Amino acid sequence: MATLSFAATSAAVKSSLTKLLLPISPKSPSVVSLSIPNPSFASVKRLNTAPKFPHLSPLKCSPNPSPTPTTSSLKSRLRNGETLYGIFLLSFSPTLAEIIAFSGYDFVVIDMEHGPGGICESLQILRSLSSTNTPAIIRLPESSPAWAKKALDIGPQGIMFPMIDSPKDAKKAVSYCRFPPDGIRGSAHPAVRASKYGIDEGYLSNYVEDLLIMCQVESVEAVKNVEEIAAVDGVDCVQMGPLDLSGNMGYLWDPGHKKVREMLRVAEKGVLGSDPENGGAYLAGFAMPHDAPADMARRGYHMVSGGVDVGLFTKAALEDVKSFKKSLMEGSDDEAEKDGADDEKYWSE
Repeated sequence: MATLSFAATSAAVKSSLTKLLLPISPKSPSVVSLSIPNPSFASVKRLNTAPKFPHLSPLKCSPNPSPTPTTSSLKSRLRNGETLYGIFLLSFSPTLAEIIAFSGYDFVVIDMEHGPGGICESLQILRSLSSTNTPAIIRLPESSPAWAKKALDIGPQGIMFPMIDSPKDAKKAVSYCRFPPDGIRGSAHPAVRASKYGIDEGYLSNYVEDLLIMCQVESVEAVKNVEEIAAVDGVDCVQMGPLDLSGNMGYLWDPGHKKVREMLRVAEKGVLGSDPENGGAYLAGFAMPHDAPADMARRGYHMVSGGVDVGLFTKAALEDVKSFKKSLMEGSDDEAEKDGADDEKYWSE
């Protein structure tokens, strides 16, 4: 009897659904509530205004989906006259990368030259930065076509070549970033992250325009050639390297030495004398204890890196320990009583 009753109920439900669904016309209300005799089916709602059944027709989608819109590129912001403030990331920590991104830096330099990470770790950092669209620049461990190719394929907004001493070196660096016939970069553009795995069909048309190519000037020889380096077609930015420059001059332990600062000023003027809008380059640099970011901006730097993630953490850690030990040495009964009173007030609330 129970089986017959269930079968009868199912037949009644099927009959009710058939009568209610089929007569619906395109002019029917956008939402129709159907009352079903069986109380176990409280309500069924039809959401489409027209009598269409999606399961009977193929799914339609655009064959050329538009890429996700992003914020202005570093190159476009530089052209608009902005002074950009960034940070170097040596730890390759995705968590620190997220904190950096949420803090509002204009760019992050992922440092494969001196940091422990490689391509795989850099990719994780790029993904950590993507939630805030924070642009990343990858500094290569060396200026070579193989490293440039692998770094560019994971899709940074910029690439930094270390130890560029001559215009010839700069031309080679640019060639590593461009596909033939303009360069020697190997291509897997239909499958790599830089082209959104082939989804961005405009990648080959736009990659030159979107990529910021940076060359580092870090030696006396490079300073002598700085104007020619800045004038190389495709070099967007010349990055000063004060530490390596000081070492090259024999003052590794004294990067603030007067002679090093004078040499650095010569290099700065050489880049600033070029016109980025007419084949010149923008000036970028790294702040030092004796050379604050604000001072660099006043001298005309277009991109300033104010610190290093591990450096900031080291400084904070040392200050924290120092503060605690100092409080132990300088503490008094009065301070202890005051602290106790504050605690009592706090907890009583």
